[in-house]
Amino acid sequence: MLPLAGTESGRLQLAIGAGGDRTMELDRAAEAEVFAELEQLAAKGERFSVLSEEVGLRRFGADYPLVLVDPVDGSLNAKQGIPFFAVMLALVDGPNIGDTVAGCVVNLVNGEAWTAIRKQGAWRGGMAITPMPRTDRDRLELIALESLPSALVKARGLLKQAHKIRILGSMALAIAHTAAGSIDAFCAPIPVRVFDMAASLLIVSEAGGVATDLNGNSLAKLPCTLETRTTLVCAPTAELHSIAYRALNDDG
Repeated sequence: MLPLAGTESGRLQLAIGAGGDRTMELDRAAEAEVFAELEQLAAKGERFSVLSEEVGLRRFGADYPLVLVDPVDGSLNAKQGIPFFAVMLALVDGPNIGDTVAGCVVNLVNGEAWTAIRKQGAWRGGMAITPMPRTDRDRLELIALESLPSALVKARGLLKQAHKIRILGSMALAIAHTAAGSIDAFCAPIPVRVFDMAASLLIVSEAGGVATDLNGNSLAKLPCTLETRTTLVCAPTAELHSIAYRALNDDG
């Protein structure tokens, strides 16, 4: 679907997808490529189900394992021709986000793959993720957000604490970069879909990071559905998560 990014044909509006957003031609094309691969697995005898942002739930002989598919995370970037968007796939063996077995986020522009397997680790381009060391231990050097302009006030304390801010437009990729320590903390001060972050949250966890909602609650029991939403603050280390969490709750 890369040739469709930033083009009139790629922006062609189709039906409303299962996730509630309007499907564009580039979404449809990306999803078709993913399903072509999954259908080949089913033809070889594998049994599973797929939950996709565009077509919803499809069963291939079994309810679980369930493959979560966001064919273009950062579709507005792709629509506008901004080269930062990804495909997200996660494999879950139960109904909740804590049941994620494996996750993969692939940057569709440069092909870089971020992967994780539960209790086995996380990798960037095949190399184990070790969060990069901080250059300034007294403040958050760089944070990233996913937010509407009107909701930024909810992250006011974190914004005051940060030296620099990024809003990158692909939540899956931004969280993955947070796991690697490129970003000191990622925050979504408004409820965002758990579905979109399933793979990245496993990458954060397996790389040694911490993710909670803005009230400090675990996300593990949240259902893996297209409807489930949560706020989020995550960081590559427990120390950085604590700094970010305190800043969010102390905006004076």
